Amino acid sequence: MSRLQQLQARIPEGSAVLFLIQVFSTLGFAVLQFTLTLYTTRHHGFTSEQAALVTGVFGAFNYGLHLFGGYLGGRFLSNRNLFVGGMLLQVLGCATVAGGSLEGLYWGMALFLTGCGLNVTCVNMMLTQRFKPEDNRREAAFLWNYAGMNVGFFIGFTVSGVFQLSEDYASLFWFATLGNAGAIVVALIFWRTLADRSTPLAQRRGVDFWGRFAIGCAVLVGLVPVLVWLLKKPGDTSIGMKAFCAVVAVVLIVMTLRHPVKAEKQRMQAYLVLTAGSLVFWSLYQMAPNGLQLYAVGNVLMNVWGVPVAPQWVQNINAFSIAIGGPLLAWLFARWRERGWPVDIPMQFSASLVLMGLGFIVLPIGIHFADGSGKSDFFWLFLSYVLQSVGELLISPIGYAMIGRLAPKQYQGIMMGSWMLVTGLASLFAGDFSGVVSQPVDGSPLTTNPQYSALFTQLAVGSLVTGAVLFALRPWLRKLIDGERA
Repeated sequence: MSRLQQLQARIPEGSAVLFLIQVFSTLGFAVLQFTLTLYTTRHHGFTSEQAALVTGVFGAFNYGLHLFGGYLGGRFLSNRNLFVGGMLLQVLGCATVAGGSLEGLYWGMALFLTGCGLNVTCVNMMLTQRFKPEDNRREAAFLWNYAGMNVGFFIGFTVSGVFQLSEDYASLFWFATLGNAGAIVVALIFWRTLADRSTPLAQRRGVDFWGRFAIGCAVLVGLVPVLVWLLKKPGDTSIGMKAFCAVVAVVLIVMTLRHPVKAEKQRMQAYLVLTAGSLVFWSLYQMAPNGLQLYAVGNVLMNVWGVPVAPQWVQNINAFSIAIGGPLLAWLFARWRERGWPVDIPMQFSASLVLMGLGFIVLPIGIHFADGSGKSDFFWLFLSYVLQSVGELLISPIGYAMIGRLAPKQYQGIMMGSWMLVTGLASLFAGDFSGVVSQPVDGSPLTTNPQYSALFTQLAVGSLVTGAVLFALRPWLRKLIDGERA
């Protein structure tokens, strides 16, 4: 077998296309999510607390709607149809925000969130459908796919920073519009390659099929005005979404307890525990476009070797680390397992939480060594993002890949969406954490450094403790996941 044939055997049909789609589809999200806090404060005059709340709710809807997307995709619209429809809404959303008005901001966010919120699960479902449950190539495929997503982030963050320095937000959002359009073009070119496999909708024909299709399209259109109304009431919406997440958690617990197949029930129990642990990780991670960005702008020397650093460029530390680290970890895990070294999901999750805790503990150290004006050296922020990025690689793509292993076939879409919903809930908590520190009128970092130091320390301790608990539970979790093989 030639090297090309060997490579093709390792990459199921459609995986490479989905990698390319990820590059284009994440451009808009990178621009909007990581510019929203600065855009609302500087262009629309929001306070830091208002911006933190809006950014938190924006992130919550983005991830929370993934649950709904997991249900719609494959049942009412095919995953590829839902993806393209969602990307079209993202294009319209970015173009609407580019208009610059406050009303346009709300409608643009609603259009974008409806599209992005519903279609991200489709990409993961299209990828996971290309593997059998026991296929060991799944983890590597998701790590590569995650790397593709972060290539898109890298491009989006780089361009965002260029326009941020001049605060040319209109041009920035038009760039995001064109980037999202690129994903639609790629999907249409490889339309047949992206066909769904073994979904409930694939069994439907005639009137039943088109009736479901019509319902799916109606949901896409009808969600937009609902989100506009909710985005204009971010405080009440945040409370309502937290309550909704609690209801989903209860439903998942009941669904697990009532599941009749013992082996599948045990794996669902492991999923619940690991998902709860991930909530801590993502609550800290989601501070990057929110409180951490405000901290960087106000309390860090944003200058490296005489070159000013735009706030969005800081996110490239994360994107670059993941784009390089994803394939590297895929290779490293394969080598370790070939040698019989135990690399399992509970160990990866617990390590990610420890790394996140270390990533936050270095920030108070940087504050301690701040200069006379109260600004920390950029090195400490850089180190924090590197540690967080390695932790992200150990929990995010691994989490996506674990759904195909732990979720019964009939629950895969719902459990994939629920996994993403956790990130949405975490975005709300991140908004709460970010709003704790009010930005001073005089803009002095000396005023806020003590509050930031205390907050970062508390968050770090919480992450480290959660990581230690998951590691202690590792033998039990392995038994739930592997059954008799544990």
